[in-house]
Amino acid sequence: MAKETEKKYTVTNNSWTEDAYKKTLISQGYLHASPNCTVRIRTAGDKGYLTIKGRTHGISRDEFEYEIPLNEAEFMLKNMTDGLIIEKERFEVRDSSGFIWSIDRFHGLNEGLIIAEAELSETQPIFPESLPDWIGIDISGDKKYFNSSLSSNPFANWNSKNSSEA
Repeated sequence: MAKETEKKYTVTNNSWTEDAYKKTLISQGYLHASPNCTVRIRTAGDKGYLTIKGRTHGISRDEFEYEIPLNEAEFMLKNMTDGLIIEKERFEVRDSSGFIWSIDRFHGLNEGLIIAEAELSETQPIFPESLPDWIGIDISGDKKYFNSSLSSNPFANWNSKNSSEA
């Protein structure tokens, strides 16, 4: 069983773009979204994925991800998902300490929202000790920033008091 452990932050400026070295277009939608479990369909570049995530405990949750044929993922996105299809560009960015961040720049009704994710893995077993200057507030526990929430309550619907720093 896999565990996803990540922290999420708002992004305060675009200086991260200087260090971006990879970009992937992502479309994702939800077959099911509840506090106990989300079931997501995603296309990322020319690949499709089915992902099942368990309840969040702090900054961790169980995660099962399976690659599926792209045409099947596209069919499910078009015909079987509830809510808004999330459209975003994901950039990989290496900071000065060598830590690799995933930066999501959202489009459509989530346009203007940019979120940085720091995820632990075998190659990155600890979070960075110092944060890049483009990192804003820690939003790890704020459910409104979860992609499943953005599917039902997109950024465009938020009032300006609750908006991202981006």
